[in-house]
Amino acid sequence: MTMPEQSQARPSADAINVEIRALWSGGTLPVKCRGEYARLVVAWAEAARAEQELAA
Repeated sequence: MTMPEQSQARPSADAINVEIRALWSGGTLPVKCRGEYARLVVAWAEAARAEQELAA
């Protein structure tokens, strides 16, 4: 039996934040990176919420 995809370890909010900051490393967000940035912001919000729930 295979495990559902959700069971895989997900990156922490801090790790996702590092990726977001890397996209902005040149001082501006390149147009070609806007989709990735949007995806990462959503992932960061989900990870931060999950971490808060675990801490409560």
